[in-house]
Amino acid sequence: MSDDLIKIILVDDHPVVREGLRGMLNAEPDLDVVAEAASGPEALAMTLAHRPQVVLMDLRMPGGDGVAATARIRAECPDSRVVVLTTYETDSDILRAVEAGASGYLLKDTSRVDLLHAIRAAGRGETVLTPSVAAKLFSRVRGGQVPSLSAREVEVLRQVKRGLSNGEIGKELFISEATVKTHLLRVFTKLDVSDRTAAVTTAMEYGLLD
Repeated sequence: MSDDLIKIILVDDHPVVREGLRGMLNAEPDLDVVAEAASGPEALAMTLAHRPQVVLMDLRMPGGDGVAATARIRAECPDSRVVVLTTYETDSDILRAVEAGASGYLLKDTSRVDLLHAIRAAGRGETVLTPSVAAKLFSRVRGGQVPSLSAREVEVLRQVKRGLSNGEIGKELFISEATVKTHLLRVFTKLDVSDRTAAVTTAMEYGLLD
């Protein structure tokens, strides 16, 4: 077995979710799903048995929640990183998970590319948060309100960060140039800025961009 192989345990109480994730992850040459669990206690037992680099953890499950399991795993298997994958992004859920020691917090509508990136990053010991989650944590740290950008506005701003023109962004996202301009104007208003460069810089300061 290669030293670069990232061993993963899937924790979710829905078998169909685990099956889909297993198929996706095992298709990657550097990822290996070594076990599955349907509850927090099972997750701890599997982690103790297999010592994976990454535990992909659902938050709310019958028979023991993901936050408690995350805390136990981090205490008893400190080399195993926990990445939360959930449908919930309330402040309380996020803060509880991060305080329990989660290395990542992703939503289940996360793209395949972003999920794979997060797992590999966690395997390297890095922390990965979906932009909306990072914004909520940033708001708590600053004690203020973080502007709320839509998913499309964030995507447009990502393309601006890449240096693309409005026309190029439109082609990239399959929308008209006029629609791109509309999204940017809304972003400028929400971030209280007047140009593209300031929009990108401010969004990064708020943790709204990866």
